[in-house]
Amino acid sequence: MSERKAEGYDILAVEQWISQEIPALAPPFEWARLEGGHSNLTYLLQDQFGKLAVIRRPPKGELLPKAHDMSREWALISSLGAIGFPVPAAYGFCESNEVTGAWFYVMDHVEGRSLHNAQHTLDWVPEDRRTDLAYSLIDALADLHVLNPDDIGLGELGKKGGYVARQLNTWYRSWTASIRPAGYDDDRVHELHQYFTGHIPEQGIARVVHGDFGFHNCLVNEQSTIAAVVDWELASLGDPLADLGYTLNLFGESQTEIDTNPEMATSVPGFPPRSSLAARYAERTGRALEKLDYYRGFNYWKRAVIVHGVYARYAAGQKSTEGIELNRLLQTIDSSLSAAKQAVDRLEY
Repeated sequence: MSERKAEGYDILAVEQWISQEIPALAPPFEWARLEGGHSNLTYLLQDQFGKLAVIRRPPKGELLPKAHDMSREWALISSLGAIGFPVPAAYGFCESNEVTGAWFYVMDHVEGRSLHNAQHTLDWVPEDRRTDLAYSLIDALADLHVLNPDDIGLGELGKKGGYVARQLNTWYRSWTASIRPAGYDDDRVHELHQYFTGHIPEQGIARVVHGDFGFHNCLVNEQSTIAAVVDWELASLGDPLADLGYTLNLFGESQTEIDTNPEMATSVPGFPPRSSLAARYAERTGRALEKLDYYRGFNYWKRAVIVHGVYARYAAGQKSTEGIELNRLLQTIDSSLSAAKQAVDRLEY
């Protein structure tokens, strides 16, 4: 066997640990890097009998205290998988740095593809299956949001109250810190922050929120349904409608609106309008959605802040700008803030 390499992993030590802790897998493995997952070091493993699994650990180097927390991801897939929610089966969790320098976990490999852009959808999902796929996505989100975290062992995942307020504080600090390196500010960010802070809807009972729920963080199977929800590292406890607003922003209501984002996975023909998905979510959860535009606006505002931070790193020379259209990032900030303002205006009437 040729020399095997996997960034961040002592292959022999990891395989020895797996042989002792996960009898369902038979090392040695073939290792193949999987991209995505917010920079976590994620590899596909194939054992001696062809069985596939996935291993994840944080990136190498110094990390922020709560970043890339493997124990949180493990707790989520373990608890959700135990009640039949579509996540990869949890195989084993190593909370010792001695094996390979960081905590890691192993989970089942689920057949399917994530959809990151329009071409992915065209390649993988037939047009006559796209409505069913969209409903499968919103049903999974609704099913997540009807779960009481206390009942499934996730009641200690995070603070239960003040989710939107905390998000507003975090992301507003991000914007203000990025103004100088970006050389760019926008009055709408400050005005919208003031509005959102002063009009936070009552949260209600905290639920598990994924934080980045869309086709890009799901595996779509050959039947065009959601086989598994993945990448739980942003998950927390909080207001489920903040999750819903993010997901609904990935869909259009009219063809004109869809045409403004032609590269999105949902910009191709066959998907139902956003309002249809919102109605299905409301029916499945029993939740009132009269403040939905607040959450949609908040998520557009948040998107502008995130892109602003990315732009600032490029502008400060912290990342190579090769192949990057900086003006396009500025256009994204502008269009996101415009969409946020439109959502707020709808709330005011």
